[in-house]
Amino acid sequence: MLKLFLKMSLALISTCLFTTAQANTLDPTQPPSSNFDLTDWNISIPIDSNKDGKADTVPEKYLAKGFTIKPFFYTGQDGAMVFMSHVGGAKTSKNTKYSRTELREMLRRGKTTVATKGLSKNNWLFSTVSSREHKKVGGIDGRLEATLAVNAVTTTGDPKQVGRVIVGQIHAKDDEPARLYYRKLPNNTKGSLYLAHEPLGGDDQYYEFVGSRASNAKDPEDGVALNEKFSYIIDVKGHTLTVTISRVGKPDITHVVNMEKSGYDKKDQYMYFKAGVYNQNNTGDPNDYTQASFYRLVNSHKNYKH
Repeated sequence: MLKLFLKMSLALISTCLFTTAQANTLDPTQPPSSNFDLTDWNISIPIDSNKDGKADTVPEKYLAKGFTIKPFFYTGQDGAMVFMSHVGGAKTSKNTKYSRTELREMLRRGKTTVATKGLSKNNWLFSTVSSREHKKVGGIDGRLEATLAVNAVTTTGDPKQVGRVIVGQIHAKDDEPARLYYRKLPNNTKGSLYLAHEPLGGDDQYYEFVGSRASNAKDPEDGVALNEKFSYIIDVKGHTLTVTISRVGKPDITHVVNMEKSGYDKKDQYMYFKAGVYNQNNTGDPNDYTQASFYRLVNSHKNYKH
């Protein structure tokens, strides 16, 4: 059994998208699915219990019935939905470099006759795809809203990888139109937030919200500390990707990405959201880990029938 310890206690700081009323609805005695609607998500966890060479995935029906597994996925003392993934964890496939404890959007909501990949009612499309394809999928365009605090990041390994974690994504068939990163370097007191947009088959385009994504970045004066709550919205309407970061007492920061030339208006480019911790370090100590606590998670799409 891995001996993994929490690095810091959770702080109770509200954000623009997180209200006291919402906080009171989070029951620390209940599993995550009692505090959050997880009926249209499954979860990957970084263990290989059936020895098939890849990380385990828990289907949406089992997740919704109250699945927990400490220290990877459970309800925290303040009712938060806690995700943890260590460097040495099992990977989801042979082509995946990093471990994760991450939710994957499943619009089929447990209906196993619906295919998980491709143009099916399990996934969604950008509205820029031909309208002839719209009826084949579960929704059009999308919006993911979350409030969270990153509690721990890796402190060992390659300097290019230390301290990185992805906390929200839009995943396409193969590429990622949006990846939201938090990064804190070991010698810094606060961390950075930045977005990566990956055009189809192209190089990543980066947009920094707070601080720098560089491996030698100075301590960001207005950075996000571990255990500090913040909120994000990842929103797609047509060719427009809009990502907004909110923090209590500070102005919102928004980046707008024009995806007109990104290639995702092709009919085979189905989409799904992901949220949790996707640990972006595979060179550190195997027991080194990243952890985040989610206080709000809401996904929505045009034409999505719950």
